[in-house]
Amino acid sequence: MDPVTVFGPDFPFPYDEWLAHPAGLGVLPPEAHGREVAIVGAGLSGLVSAYELMELGLRPVVYEPDGIGGRLRSHRFAGADGVIAELGGMRFPVSGTSFYHYVDRLGLASAPFPNPLTPAAGSTVIDISGETHYARTLEELPPEFAAIATAWEAALEEIGFTALQTALRERDTATLKRLWDALVPVWDGRTFYDFLASSQAFADLPFRSREVFGMVGFGTGGWDSDFPNSMLEILRVVLTECDTDQRYVVDGVEQLPRGLWTLPVSERSPWPAGTTLASLHDGRVPRPGVARIRRGTSQGAGATHAFDVTDRWGTTRTHDAVVATCQAWLLTTQIDCEESLFSQDLWMALDRTRYMQSSKTFVMVDRPFWKDIDPVTGRDLMSMTLTDRLTRGTYLFDNGPDRPAVICLTYSWMSDALKMLPYSVDRRVELALDALGKIYPGLDIASHIVGDPVTISWEDDPNFLGAFKGALPGHYRYNRRMYTHFMQAAMPPEERGIFLAGDDISFTPAWAEGAVQTALNAVWGVMTHLGGHAPAESPGPGDRFAELAPIDLGD
Repeated sequence: MDPVTVFGPDFPFPYDEWLAHPAGLGVLPPEAHGREVAIVGAGLSGLVSAYELMELGLRPVVYEPDGIGGRLRSHRFAGADGVIAELGGMRFPVSGTSFYHYVDRLGLASAPFPNPLTPAAGSTVIDISGETHYARTLEELPPEFAAIATAWEAALEEIGFTALQTALRERDTATLKRLWDALVPVWDGRTFYDFLASSQAFADLPFRSREVFGMVGFGTGGWDSDFPNSMLEILRVVLTECDTDQRYVVDGVEQLPRGLWTLPVSERSPWPAGTTLASLHDGRVPRPGVARIRRGTSQGAGATHAFDVTDRWGTTRTHDAVVATCQAWLLTTQIDCEESLFSQDLWMALDRTRYMQSSKTFVMVDRPFWKDIDPVTGRDLMSMTLTDRLTRGTYLFDNGPDRPAVICLTYSWMSDALKMLPYSVDRRVELALDALGKIYPGLDIASHIVGDPVTISWEDDPNFLGAFKGALPGHYRYNRRMYTHFMQAAMPPEERGIFLAGDDISFTPAWAEGAVQTALNAVWGVMTHLGGHAPAESPGPGDRFAELAPIDLGD
């Protein structure tokens, strides 16, 4: 059976095949070599677009207000070499084949992520409504949980899930688009909760079943924070198996964007051997964060519509194109972006983007004590934990029996994340330990904590304003406007040359694969904007756009 990959479904273009083709992504005319492209943001999407544009012979100039990595942020605990906490993205589905193209290119190792009820987790505890259940597999849980899992699968089948996923597996573009395009107008205006409540499968079960599903879910954990989201967004996740078979990057995923920063160009590139993004930047670090973007008053080298980009310290540089990979809201809150650069329809889409809150709190502990066996129960002292209490999700990371370990005490979203927002890291730890103490009475977790805890609330970070996009009902049109912005031939001249990228521009927000795919769209856009083209034997996303374009619902 063919593997499931993030192949569409909205725009089923084979990004992994385009990346792997020996001819490369494309070529530019010699007179375009060395022309500057501003990259706004040094997260994964920014570094992928910068690296691939450098490969083509352009000079990317990366602007970053904080540090390389974006939401791929790996915190290294002091005094413990190699012991990390992933404050942003931490689990990466194997279906994200374009993401793993770069993981493999850099030789990074990965391992199964300890999701609930997986071998990597060892054991799982589900604590809900004051009742605690211990299991290693779904079959060991009470029958109620199996019935809910079965209902979830049956509900998906009511809208043709298997046929959709089979077409996706086989990369049967015609069938996939026919099936998916029929679902978009039906489900764009309906929530995830509406899907559950109106399905025949859940109608036959009591309300508690939806309640438990929201708290526990299947795959990565609870789903209730997504209940208000468009069902299309959830369907994409399960269809592409983003919620299952996930891995983490050993020694920290921040190695990926940092590795791209120092990765030399290939032998195909017009740049001299050994050229890196770092070597193209004065001081080997990105430029300061962007404060203003304007249509240029002077002409770049051969450019007809250059851009003036001003950093936070007032230095202005002229660039021939711009790739904006920052969160969309920053183009109206942090960056003074000339209004005429985007259509009013696109500004509407950018402003209506809705970001989800997310909070994590980690502690380093002296050892993976949770593997000790309770002599009374014969069970692990502690397990990967899903609960309706304040902590919601607790994950355990083992670095070996003789090394410090890490506990993600709490990983929560939306209203649960907002409950933590006002508090210091120490208070967050106290709240989490109090909640876990009710699940594991008698277990002194605090006695194992070493070093300083670390926490993050992405909505409180001025460079992000939220963790990731969560599309609401009716947002499909907005998403399509943002995603298809790289197709600029029909735009007025004053709107051309600035391109959007990032997971919030994609149809799969929160997943690194969406960041990579939209970066590659922007690379194709910049390449063609500056007179280049993809190889005839390996057309790019824009070359196949007319064939594969996301369905247009009209206005």
